Amino acid sequence: MKFDKNKLPSRHVSVGPERAPHRSYYYAMGLNEDDIGKPFVGVVSTWNEAAPCNIALMRQAQSVKKGVTQAEGTPREFCTITVTDGIAMGHQGMKSSLVSREVIADSTELTVRGHCYDAIVGLAGCDKSLPGLMMAMCRLNVPSVFMYGGSILPGKYKGKDVTVVDVFEAVGKYSSGNATEEELHELECVACPSAGACGGQFTANTMACVSEAIGLALPYSSGAPAPYEERDKYAYEAGKQVMQLIEKNIRPRDIVTRKSLENAATIVAATGGSTNAGLHLPAIAHECGIKFDLDDVVEIFKRTPYLADLKPGGQYVAKDVYEAGGVPIIIKTLFEGGYIHGDCMTVTGKTMKENLESVKFNKEQNVIRSYDNPLSPTGGVVGLKGNLAPDGAIVKVAGMENLKFKGKAICFDCEEDAFECVKNNNYSEGDVFVIRYEGPKGGPGMREMLSTTAAIYGQGMGDKVALITDGRFSGATRGFCVGHVSPEAAVCGTIALVQDGDEIILDAEIGEIQLNVPENVLEERKSKWKERVTDFNSGTLWKYSKTVGSASSGAVTHPGAKEETHTYADI
Repeated sequence: MKFDKNKLPSRHVSVGPERAPHRSYYYAMGLNEDDIGKPFVGVVSTWNEAAPCNIALMRQAQSVKKGVTQAEGTPREFCTITVTDGIAMGHQGMKSSLVSREVIADSTELTVRGHCYDAIVGLAGCDKSLPGLMMAMCRLNVPSVFMYGGSILPGKYKGKDVTVVDVFEAVGKYSSGNATEEELHELECVACPSAGACGGQFTANTMACVSEAIGLALPYSSGAPAPYEERDKYAYEAGKQVMQLIEKNIRPRDIVTRKSLENAATIVAATGGSTNAGLHLPAIAHECGIKFDLDDVVEIFKRTPYLADLKPGGQYVAKDVYEAGGVPIIIKTLFEGGYIHGDCMTVTGKTMKENLESVKFNKEQNVIRSYDNPLSPTGGVVGLKGNLAPDGAIVKVAGMENLKFKGKAICFDCEEDAFECVKNNNYSEGDVFVIRYEGPKGGPGMREMLSTTAAIYGQGMGDKVALITDGRFSGATRGFCVGHVSPEAAVCGTIALVQDGDEIILDAEIGEIQLNVPENVLEERKSKWKERVTDFNSGTLWKYSKTVGSASSGAVTHPGAKEETHTYADI
């Protein structure tokens, strides 16, 4: 392939006599004139040594670079941050998690802008890094291919497959006397046996499925577990394919459309995916100037059958999906049922329908049901609205038996206080935990509550209490746990006005979340409400709290594509 550098962003750092100083830097790194004359492809990964989720990304990035080079491009590797939720969970570090999504998108944007790269291949391994890189691709709108780093292999404990969630729940068993310290230690030593992201249908694997369904990733590329060398083959092909996208000038906003976002929401519901997708899909849409908020997401959830028997609500993990035929067989059966738009462009340069032509649904497996034989007729994630959440809330119902709950509120203004209550068994059957001031602005940072919900489950109370929060839940959370309550407490949403003993009614069948308190009483409480001061009065979290919007719109921090006068790709 021959490329005209005069039409590409990298001309600003490589073409003409005035760019001699810039070229001298490239010579210093071992490039020659031929290399400098080719398109520059940013190969960005969220590699780090914080956790197993990202540890295999640098290896896969080398394969991407080989693919770029083979297809007549010049790869330029860089890393950006990631915050791994499994390590950040259950303490103040979790305030960094959602904020990291914006930092990943922003830092990728700045690196590409500053160095005038012509395209991106992005590799991500943990929860916020996947949407963060997809957001950056859509914001910059240069030809891009996304690639997931792959899931962890399941651990084995007493003959059963286990994940890190089993360890979180075992903490609850230990605190209630149902497990010994020796058993807890034995489990923690075997639960995570390899590199890769959490194996259940938690946020990482949910967004990996999204990457294929939305069209930004090569078919099958999200399937193989992180240690498998097959991942390197897909990484190599991703590097080659991005050069095809440059040649054809196929950009992320040609791929991410209203229809492809609906496809993405469909696969979240069909796989019983993470409630965090209710934040990430609106944020990706925002980068393209498309309105696709929580209301739009839950409308798709309502009409999508639940097909994948995956943890935490089901039996299987990501490795089992891979062995059953990969994400394309899920998309294929959804397409056959009329739930997927087939005319959406993808990074293959073909439409979704064309990609699916050679895919056959595998009937010799139990992991994925066909569209006409679902686990349940509606999706594994449900939206709720009512006077307690006028702008909406979200709950994962996959695997839940009881979709209705009525109980008395017990209120906490941070997660630590709620966890202490659980640890000391200071609650009763029928209680509704209300954890507030944990929203995007109020936290700041919208923490996940897995430590608390897992401890409740470990104590055998998972189906006997409910929990609502303006914060988030891990994709690994199970039980009647309602997150993203909007407006949040920090802006005097109704959740700020709840008092101990108030009756709360939750109904995931009709999508209702009600506080059974008269309107005049709420108005009186509102008149006495005072804005809560946080401990974060400088630094990144302060800056985030000043710019972040509502969870119902994706918790975004800038005006988005609707306010653009140009895109980076057209400089």
